[in-house]
Amino acid sequence: MRYSKYSANGNDFVIFHTFHEEDRKELAIELCDRQNGIGADGLIVLIPHKEHDFKWQFYNSDGSDASMCGNGSRAAAHYAYKNQLAGKEMSFLTGAGVIKASVEDDEVESQLTPYKIIKEDFEEDGYQCFIVDTGVPHVVITVNDLDVFDLKVAKKFRDKYNANVNYVKKENDYLAVRTYERGVEDETLACGTGMAACFLKMSPFVGIESVVRPKSKEKITLRCDKDVLFLKGKVRKVFETFL
Repeated sequence: MRYSKYSANGNDFVIFHTFHEEDRKELAIELCDRQNGIGADGLIVLIPHKEHDFKWQFYNSDGSDASMCGNGSRAAAHYAYKNQLAGKEMSFLTGAGVIKASVEDDEVESQLTPYKIIKEDFEEDGYQCFIVDTGVPHVVITVNDLDVFDLKVAKKFRDKYNANVNYVKKENDYLAVRTYERGVEDETLACGTGMAACFLKMSPFVGIESVVRPKSKEKITLRCDKDVLFLKGKVRKVFETFL
């Protein structure tokens, strides 16, 4: 089997395509292991679909399913285009719904599924919080200093709300974000849907478009058009291998 390793905004994925849909939880754990496998935040499997260019199976590195992954959607779109599974403009089915994406060289923009605000602004344990589902649920915590990011605090919010946890700070010309991802159960270098959640929370201060930089420092652009979120940035194929 040929596997491709992709990086999108700091998130990394193992991707392959096949004709068969099956439970690949154990395969995801094996391939995503950073010591004994290829190493990745998640596994993406592309499968043919009658109505769309393809559908995907997405697994976190611990083998759990995820309905959606923003940066994963961009990596999957690039892979599909490069492997002639789709044209530059495409649609594909995820657990969260249909995703539309467009590819231009090494830059990919994904149109995310409709977001749902779960809990408006509230205070908890001294933190200003907001919860929204941008494909998967996210707790957004606004801070003045990203160095207050604390794995124990993030894990507490993750367990209580069964959600990813994001700290966001407004800089002069961009939003800075750090994210704890469920399924990885640790801080990751980036999270597309998490940055989208932070953008939504901060949109009264940054307008309808903003640059966002996660821990990886790689630039990504978020925009909102008629309540639809778009995520745009570079995607890189790292390597491919046969196992």
